[in-house]
Amino acid sequence: MQHAEKYKPMYFPSPTHTFKWASKDHIEKPPIWCSVDLRDGNQALIIPMSLEEKIEFFKLLVKIGFKEIEVGFPAASETEFEFCRTLIEQDLIPDDVTIQVLTQAREHIIKKTFEAIKGAKQAVVHLYNSTSVAQREQVFKKSKEDIIKIAVEGAELLKRLTEEDGGNYRFEYSPESFTGTEMEFALEICNAVLDVWKPTKEWPTIINLPVTVSHSMSHIYASQIEFMSENLKYRDSVILSLHPHNDRGTGVADTELALLAGADRVEGTLFGNGERTGNVDIVTLALNMYSHGIEPGLDFTDLPSIVETYEKVTRMHVYERQPYAGKLVFAAFSGSHQDAIAKGMLWRETHDCSKWTVPYLPIDPKDLGREYEADVIRINSQSGKGGIGYLLETTFGIRIPPKMREEVGYTVKEVSDHAHKELQPQEVLDVFKETYVNISSPMEMLEVHFKQDHGILAEIILNKNGEHKIYHGKGNGRLDAVSNALKKHSNIDYTISTYEEHSLQMGSNSQACAYVAIDGDDGNTYWGVGIDDDIINASVKALISAVNRYEK
Repeated sequence: MQHAEKYKPMYFPSPTHTFKWASKDHIEKPPIWCSVDLRDGNQALIIPMSLEEKIEFFKLLVKIGFKEIEVGFPAASETEFEFCRTLIEQDLIPDDVTIQVLTQAREHIIKKTFEAIKGAKQAVVHLYNSTSVAQREQVFKKSKEDIIKIAVEGAELLKRLTEEDGGNYRFEYSPESFTGTEMEFALEICNAVLDVWKPTKEWPTIINLPVTVSHSMSHIYASQIEFMSENLKYRDSVILSLHPHNDRGTGVADTELALLAGADRVEGTLFGNGERTGNVDIVTLALNMYSHGIEPGLDFTDLPSIVETYEKVTRMHVYERQPYAGKLVFAAFSGSHQDAIAKGMLWRETHDCSKWTVPYLPIDPKDLGREYEADVIRINSQSGKGGIGYLLETTFGIRIPPKMREEVGYTVKEVSDHAHKELQPQEVLDVFKETYVNISSPMEMLEVHFKQDHGILAEIILNKNGEHKIYHGKGNGRLDAVSNALKKHSNIDYTISTYEEHSLQMGSNSQACAYVAIDGDDGNTYWGVGIDDDIINASVKALISAVNRYEK
């Protein structure tokens, strides 16, 4: 890297701080949530949403549970104005939802904004002007006194128009580029606006302190919020709000620490859509709280359908590794991870756990509408025996014996490695069946009969290399008798070392699945699996499958 010397900090640390918030280890209650998807998020889209798309998105936000939704900047365009009017005139705003509209502190824009919200049951009018040193010096070329005058005159106009209109409106003020503003000046201009509005507990005002552009580490923002929270006038009648952007990739951390430092409210977007690197991601924030046992007050129990609607109306893509929402965030490809997850799931089943403690899964995917089989255990060349066994058991009911799992794991991984692709569950089952189940070459079982005569006598009828053969054998049990019949007519010798069986499903009509391992005289172990409606036939097919694999 070159020219690092050209950069300097563009933020202003708090003049005083106690860092009392740093002793807290988690957020104890959810903030007031305000979605700005339809304004801040929409203005950052390559193709802004149409009226119909904005209505669909608004309905989604209501369904999720947002009670405050910033619906636009009505003076910015005809579509923005029309959307606001449509929501009001078609009575699309539930009684418990408050729309919010943004306006610059300019007279004609404020008046246009009030036209847009006329008739709304309740609304928040969000006033802003920029206060940072860079904006004052380079853009507006105005003094601090001039900037305060703009904010105060805007605040006075909001108050007068509200009184004239008789509307049920609350006010919000944002010193835009707050973090690039001297903290004493940010406090001065916010208090000047508050002196105009004179909020009360019954009619509180929102003071919104945005990270318009992220310049600092997260603890700096938290200390700035702490300073403002402790020094704002009318503090018990002020809702202290956050609006972080994500330029440094710390939007979530900025917000979480600032909530610990005294903030009451968060403005953000679904999946962090917004200018440049985006706004803070409310989905991540809410589910971080949820993972700590805090009910966030927003419903993400069907996150896949929320992603689907979001991608449709915004034409954006939710990244595969996006926290909680990405398609791969719960996926485990690593063999050791898969094994730990599988054992963690079994632990929950056998220990009646009330708390979620599964390794590698910070949250239960099912709480978000995700499926273990499709979303958690994913099979490729990096997978292990535990994950492959877990997938076969949970998806198809096949409980591979522990001694067999390593071999099956290598068999499946080899197929994935050669194909250079992930294997879907059905493909894993196909590999398992083709390799182990009901193997019929060179021998295929046609019939088997038993009778008792000082032991078990077995008669098996086989199709061997295209010819019908009848073999007889005697043993202590059915499988032993069949095994002796096979050995008597073959040039191989082996010992049955493992036999297990189970039903594939619950119920009387379930097929039986049997597993047989034989230790050959060549020093190797060969596995066979039999599946049949009859457990005896299944066990014989498993033995014949193992012998066929040995002979090959």
